Parts: sequence; C-alpha cells; structure tokens
Amino acid sequence: MLNEANDFRDECDALAAILDDATDEDFAKVTLFKEWTIEDIIAHLYIWNIAAGLTLKSRDKFQEFLAFVMKRMGAGECHIEIQRAWLDETQNGLHGLALYQAWRKFYPFLAEQYYNADPHQRVAWAGPDMTAKSKIIARQMETWAHGQGIFDVLGIERSDKDRIRNICHLGVTTYSWTFRIRGEEPPAPKPFVRLTAPSGAIWEWNEPQSDNAVTGAAVEFAQTVTQTRNIADTSLNTTGPNAARWMEIAQCFAGAPETPPAKGARYKV
Repeated sequence: MLNEANDFRDECDALAAILDDATDEDFAKVTLFKEWTIEDIIAHLYIWNIAAGLTLKSRDKFQEFLAFVMKRMGAGECHIEIQRAWLDETQNGLHGLALYQAWRKFYPFLAEQYYNADPHQRVAWAGPDMTAKSKIIARQMETWAHGQGIFDVLGIERSDKDRIRNICHLGVTTYSWTFRIRGEEPPAPKPFVRLTAPSGAIWEWNEPQSDNAVTGAAVEFAQTVTQTRNIADTSLNTTGPNAARWMEIAQCFAGAPETPPAKGARYKV
C-alpha cells in the first residue's frame, strides 16, 4: 500500500477547501505565477493528474498523451494553449466551475489507484521513468506548489502539515538534477539539510557538515525548491558555496531549467 497516495489526496483536499465555494469569477482571477489564472492552475493539475492515471495503467496511452503535448509545444504553443486544446478536444471544452468539479471528482480516484499500486512499479513521464511512489509524491508536490499561487492570490495563509516532508525529501534528492539540467557538474559534497517541520519535529538529510548546510523551516525549504518563493524572501540559512548556489537555482520538478521568481515577486496578497 502506498501511504503517500493519502498525502496527495490530503493535499488536494486542503486546496479544495478554499475553492469549494468559488465562482466562475473567482476562477478568472490572475495569480502571481506567470499570470496564470486560478482556472489555468486547476486545468494544469487536472490534466497531469489524468496523465498520472494513464501512465500507471498503460505506457502506450501515456505516450499518446505526451505526443499530443510535445507536438504542440514543438509548434511554439505555451502550457496554457496546450491545456486549452486538450480540454477542447478530449473534455468537451471544460472550464471554470465545471473544470474545477472535474478535478475535484478525479483526484480521489487517482489517489486510490496509487494507494493500491506496487510502490516499485516503473511509470513513464515527461522526464525519466520513475517509481509509482515517486510519481504520486510528485503529484503532491505539484498540487502544493501550484496551490501556493491560489492561496496567495486569495490572501489566505496556508496551514501546512507534516506531509510536506515528502516535498522536502524530493527537494533534497533532486540536488544533482538541479545542476545537471543547467549543464553544471553538481558540486560535492551534497549539503547537510536540517529542517523544522510544521509540527516542530526536526528532519535531517545527508552527512552533518558545519561548513556546508541548509537550515530553517521545512515550509520555506519546500517553497524554495518548488520555486514558489525566492530564497531571499525566506528565513532559510545557507552555509558554504555549494548550499548557497543550490538554493539560488533549486528545482525539484521535471522539465527544462526554470528561473526562480525574483525577490519580492511572489507573496500573499
């Protein structure tokens, strides 16, 4: 059984709790994330949840989905244009409240599928193959990270739980990935990471090093590695050049290298 699937569901539930009374007008609000609307974010989460379900059941079906995305991306379309095309062609043009309700209905089903999956099953994705366990953690991460833009634009302070440990772990384990996608050799050794959980628990990764470390709040570390905040807008502490460079460019998600938001660009309104 994959308990991380329950963490994914709970993350979705936390986002749904602030949107269940939303109107079509609310879904049109523009967030601080690349000027995406709340509807754009929900569309992104819904579509890639569908993809996560496809890859668990059929590599071929997922590759068909990915071919649709890559063809349009190769033609110069942006994420929002690709999402809209897919919704128009496969979901009868879902948008607004109806789109939200489709996302709301599907994510518990996806969580159940992964809960009952073999944690070690390899599944295809836009980047390298990964285990089913890693995939559902990545879906939790995407939900949490994109959800930040929604919490921010609605002016709501999120009350995080210790399930954020999954996201922090993903952030730590993608240390080398962050550098390699930028054509850089990951500097060794990997920094020691010591974080304080929302509950007050202490989480640690890598060998203790007084001269090479990242310390602080787990929530702010997760915000930094998911690029929902610039590290300069957090209270995280870095010691040594390896840790400092990592936190400047940290990226725990797949795809091409992305530039973190500028200092002060992302905040709760």
